[in-house]
Amino acid sequence: MAARVHVSLPPLLLLLLVLAAALPAGALRFDLHSGHTKCISDDMKVGTMAVGKYHIVAPDDGTSSLSSSSSQQQHQQLPDSHRISLRVTSPYGNSLHYAENVHSGNFAFTASEAGDYLACFWAPDHRPPVTVAFEFDWRSGVSARDWSAVAKKGQVEMMELELRKLEDTIKSIHEEMFYLREREEEMQELNRRTNSRMAWLGFLSLAICLSVAGLQLWHLKNFFERKKLL
Repeated sequence: MAARVHVSLPPLLLLLLVLAAALPAGALRFDLHSGHTKCISDDMKVGTMAVGKYHIVAPDDGTSSLSSSSSQQQHQQLPDSHRISLRVTSPYGNSLHYAENVHSGNFAFTASEAGDYLACFWAPDHRPPVTVAFEFDWRSGVSARDWSAVAKKGQVEMMELELRKLEDTIKSIHEEMFYLREREEEMQELNRRTNSRMAWLGFLSLAICLSVAGLQLWHLKNFFERKKLL
């Protein structure tokens, strides 16, 4: 049985981490010029769940949340130039989601590879150039869970639901700490190997320099002896 390592944190730091992870993440708004690409990455470990939603914002619309009927009406009123394409790829380049020339969409997946997952948006080339504004909400880990469905299914009270959310948040922080520790150990091992190789390279360079210097001295000695200068 593998030994478990217990990490102790100051209560204030742990509380701040829990509160930071428990806060809901809002959607991000971006401006994308026609013919250009914008990419967003998220570092996730194996088994992490991720969900994402995106939609185009009307050129003169300052609101970020719309009802389903008004959203559909908005999409019907958008010009043909206001469309985006999206591709979500894993750290090894596997495509997880692809949509082309759409007004909105969503995706969900569970990470099977550890590393940076990439979501790239691009707008079709248009003349004259236009700027497409869109909102993107990407959640992973605890924030990706549908807590309203959990509360409805289990018929739990609000306090119990909050405790479950805090428990999952603490577990997520604990797993993230072990994940970061593993990454740190990998980086330290890489640094040790690099330092060892650099040391051998330094010794090899020194040996080559000394050999070249010895050959030069031998050549000069023979040259002076032939010219009877010595």
